[in-house]
Amino acid sequence: MEYSGVVPTDAPDPSIESDARLQSLPFPVFELKPQRALTRLPVAGFMEISGAAGRDEVSASFSYTLWRHPDDHADPRNEIELDEPTRRSLTEEPPWGRPAWLIAQVQAFRYPMLWEAVRTTWHASPGREGASLAEQLAAHTDHILRNRFRGELGLSTDPRADADGTGKPPAASASDASVEVDGEERPALCVDTDPFVYSIGFRVDEHVVCTAVIPRDALALVDLAVTRLSTPPQAPARTDSSDG
Repeated sequence: MEYSGVVPTDAPDPSIESDARLQSLPFPVFELKPQRALTRLPVAGFMEISGAAGRDEVSASFSYTLWRHPDDHADPRNEIELDEPTRRSLTEEPPWGRPAWLIAQVQAFRYPMLWEAVRTTWHASPGREGASLAEQLAAHTDHILRNRFRGELGLSTDPRADADGTGKPPAASASDASVEVDGEERPALCVDTDPFVYSIGFRVDEHVVCTAVIPRDALALVDLAVTRLSTPPQAPARTDSSDG
């Protein structure tokens, strides 16, 4: 997350609003099982698509700090290489000050991040185009590749160039797999053909899928088991007839 301009020292912590929104979602949300090598970032990502009948698609995603030496978070080997201007911007406090939550979030840029690694997606109409598990897994894989591996894929530095179709990564190919969900093995699909990421996903219920996309250079450190978010979301009744 990036912030521009001056943020008042009394600005509210955005994680409070994020948590409230997570609890209001009308479907269960999943995260990677808590583990020593990962710290979930406090603000979730949200996406919502609406149509004439109401919400068509809603997703929540989680990003994580990756600790390559989890026994000591202060170990400098955990940090990524930064140029001097970037490092200075992280360490020098502006004269107007910053709220404590922003100081903590800015410091996360010192470390490798699994960006939007886990995504839970709800579709009002599970039969619509793009709603199948295979399609959602491919879409999440494509999203991570477009945004985090542009250089490796030889893509333009300007994401706007993707609009003409020239920036699309190779199509993902899914195969059968299994994944641990809340301590039990569940049928899943995986994409194990991409050189930069490994992807896996499972269907939660008729309307919901969960997908995870992890950089291959982090796989040895990450347990791909997932668990329902520890704070249970509320489950309001769906509001339109297309929900099924």
